[in-house]
Amino acid sequence: MIYIDKKELNSLIAQWFREDIGDGDHTSLSSIPEDAEGCQQLILKDTGILAGVEVAKYVIEYFDPSLRVEWFLKDGASVKPGDIAFRVYGKVRSLLQVERTMLNIMQRMSGIATMAHHYQEMVAGTGCTILDTRKTTPGLRLLEKEAVRIGGAHNHRIGLFDMILLKDNHVDFAGGTAAAIHRAKEYCKAKGKDLKIEIEVRNRAEIDAALQEGGVDRIMLDNFTPEATREAVHYIREHSPKGQVNWDDLVPNWKKANPGYIEIESSGGITADTLRQYAECGVDFISVGALTHSFKCLDMSFKAYKG
Repeated sequence: MIYIDKKELNSLIAQWFREDIGDGDHTSLSSIPEDAEGCQQLILKDTGILAGVEVAKYVIEYFDPSLRVEWFLKDGASVKPGDIAFRVYGKVRSLLQVERTMLNIMQRMSGIATMAHHYQEMVAGTGCTILDTRKTTPGLRLLEKEAVRIGGAHNHRIGLFDMILLKDNHVDFAGGTAAAIHRAKEYCKAKGKDLKIEIEVRNRAEIDAALQEGGVDRIMLDNFTPEATREAVHYIREHSPKGQVNWDDLVPNWKKANPGYIEIESSGGITADTLRQYAECGVDFISVGALTHSFKCLDMSFKAYKG
């Protein structure tokens, strides 16, 4: 996992088990002998992309290091109903107490990975990359963003600390597009911060202000129609600080040849039905909040296995 270390993950896992087990799993403690041993296997019941296997390893190891795991599938695997991801052997009480916490995380991460994969496939061949947003479950952001990556889409900024994104409220409170960008540049200079600067624009006037002020790495077209997006992309390319570009040139090739290339992102009101339309307008990125707030969990079960 690229963003979360073992110490941080173990802290999360401890919280998950405190929430679920409390002062004891009295159902298992009352019905299962302490020395009983057995096996459970994780069975897929949906078609999609598997995610959370690495997290499951940590969950199992944290709760009971004596549990033994036989792994069959890895994160990113395409799965279908009936596939077996892994089997776990050891104390039955431990298997039963690990079950729900592990499934909760894997079902959610796999659902996000599946949706991310689907959206990225929908824009295949356009040169556009699907991004997630900060619309994540509190406490689970790093895992949800990891699931997006496993599914084949990409992460936007992780939080408020690793990129400057001047949205409409920042622009309005700062006194306009140019003022917001200018202050962001001065802030980075004064603080010695090497942060990318992105500006959200709502119309042509704000695009002009951003281009004239300069110094932005990315322009986000907020709630533009596909037609308006296509026009804006042409306009930004033609009026970029690096000079005019022949639209007949492929954008990726032009990007490689121009270090000052301004990335363009579409966001707001984009659905699965319109996703490809926006991608074909020539934008570099489309950010989709639904990846982490409107996904469907992938169905799976952790069932007793007799062998």
